[in-house]
Amino acid sequence: MKFGINSLAWQSPVTEIGRLLEQAKLYGCDIFELALEDFSTLDPDEINKAVEETGVLIKTVTGIHGPSRDISADEEEYRESGIQYAKDMVDFAVEIGAEVIAGPIYSAVGKARQQTPEEVELKWKHGVDNMKVIADYGAKKGIRFAVETLNRFETDFINIVEQGVEYIHRIDFDNVGFLLDTFHMGIEEASMPEAIRLAGRECKIFDFHMCANNRGTPGKDNNDWVAIRDAIRDTGYDDYGIIESFTPDCVEIAKAASVWRPFSESPEAIARDGIPFLKQLFAE
Repeated sequence: MKFGINSLAWQSPVTEIGRLLEQAKLYGCDIFELALEDFSTLDPDEINKAVEETGVLIKTVTGIHGPSRDISADEEEYRESGIQYAKDMVDFAVEIGAEVIAGPIYSAVGKARQQTPEEVELKWKHGVDNMKVIADYGAKKGIRFAVETLNRFETDFINIVEQGVEYIHRIDFDNVGFLLDTFHMGIEEASMPEAIRLAGRECKIFDFHMCANNRGTPGKDNNDWVAIRDAIRDTGYDDYGIIESFTPDCVEIAKAASVWRPFSESPEAIARDGIPFLKQLFAE
């Protein structure tokens, strides 16, 4: 398995990809997950050069899904904007050699409301129908999508793996599977290991966020990492283990994800201490 960190832990939006990949290499990352937040700050040629020079791969990318980029929104213009944003991510991923677009593609982060049964049904219809459009676009370009379940405070849509299974089955595209995140599962799942096994049994897993329960450093938290590792092994998943944390400078996502304080002594310490921990865990 390859291990790395998401760019949101260090810089938002990304403007210094060369420096970030050098830093990732310094702390033992095999892979770097890039948040495609503001395309105007990202140059595919610069990214490809930095990847070649450092040897740190970018195989997974994530998005920043705000209210105006929401494929399940009530407003048609927001749904259309969300579809276009996903297509733009596909095109950018192809340019930099990424394979997977991961995250809560189905909704805006931070949208959590009480809803009537009719409103829930319409949300699912929009979320499924529009994800089919996106999946079809990505399939033609060799891109896979990893759908992430989020905790109840960050979405009113898909909170647990069981709901994610239903969503992925309704979409019914081979290039749509799971992004599992230990932070969210730790809040929502009755048994994180069994949720992981369910995801692997019913669907495909395309990405895995291995996060501390408090968004800090894996191994310096209260997760049962041995049980998590054993469940991952039971699924046969062996691709990407990514630490996702957030710098307090993440203006777009800070409120939605309740980022009010630093999660470690420094952003760099999360990778410095977390990557060796995960590598040792999976070597045992």
